[in-house]
Amino acid sequence: MSNMIALLQASGGTAALVANILPIAAIGLVFYFIVLAPANKQRKKTQEMLSSLKKGDHIVTSGGIYGTVQSVEAEAVYLRIAENVKIKVARSAIATIVSGEAQ
Repeated sequence: MSNMIALLQASGGTAALVANILPIAAIGLVFYFIVLAPANKQRKKTQEMLSSLKKGDHIVTSGGIYGTVQSVEAEAVYLRIAENVKIKVARSAIATIVSGEAQ
């Protein structure tokens, strides 16, 4: 009989532990789906956009400079921002590729 009581007390302790950990795990899952998953998706989308840059693309830098890609290097991009004006910009500073109508 005392073995049965000890077994019930031990399983009650495990149930209490699970009941305490379950809300923390639920908060972790919510945090993942609200914050981490969208951030990872956006980071992947940005990486794909930066890797697909090519000559002639119209872009906007994170500083707000509009330009046309003249050449692409591993870590930098040369932009034409005005007639006979070219600048070298870090590839990571490119925010978006814009369509021709937005120019």
